[in-house]
Amino acid sequence: MTASGSGTADGRARIGRERRAKTRAAIIAAAFDKFGDQNGLYVSIEEIAETAGVTRATFYNHFAGMLELRDAVAHEATHDFLRAVTVALSTLPDARHRAAAGVRLYLRRARRDPRWGWSMLNMSASGMLFGRETYHRAERTVSRGITEGVLLLPSSAVGRDILLGTTLAAMSAMLRNDMPPNYPEAIAGCALCGLGVKREDAYRFANMPLPPVVSDRRLDD
Repeated sequence: MTASGSGTADGRARIGRERRAKTRAAIIAAAFDKFGDQNGLYVSIEEIAETAGVTRATFYNHFAGMLELRDAVAHEATHDFLRAVTVALSTLPDARHRAAAGVRLYLRRARRDPRWGWSMLNMSASGMLFGRETYHRAERTVSRGITEGVLLLPSSAVGRDILLGTTLAAMSAMLRNDMPPNYPEAIAGCALCGLGVKREDAYRFANMPLPPVVSDRRLDD
């Protein structure tokens, strides 16, 4: 093959990759838009494909099914936020404070951005709560607290489920009802109690100042 022929082939391959990436991004954005509705739990592949402007066959060229799509959307919707939250929480020396602040930051995000909150609820209904990254990060936070001796639990999995399950239920309540301004703090305090923290300490940590979160990019920015 001549140099010019090789260059042409490389150019076509690059254009193909760019087109594929653009189509995949359009499907993910369409799914986020649909999951962000209150009734987004029941969205179908056909609805997502139509919103993205692609055929059902094209959808399956990019995703094996709805579960794989949910994972991809969860990553896009939470990755930057989780990274920023993780950096912020790393400045806190006590696992109890980190756990409480994490709960509050997620609930405050949902209050500030209801479509993001609904997407978390709807995507968590048939997969890992809040997506794979948040799911594993929550367990690591609990594991460190157990190692430090400040969270009294039989396993990190138990603490993870207490944290994420409580946060998800509270998020649902906040999106559906007019909950009081300090609801995230009340939930964080109760969650810490569930993690084995004394009541007075739990509510003290739940009401401590939050660390600043530097970056909070939305999927559709």
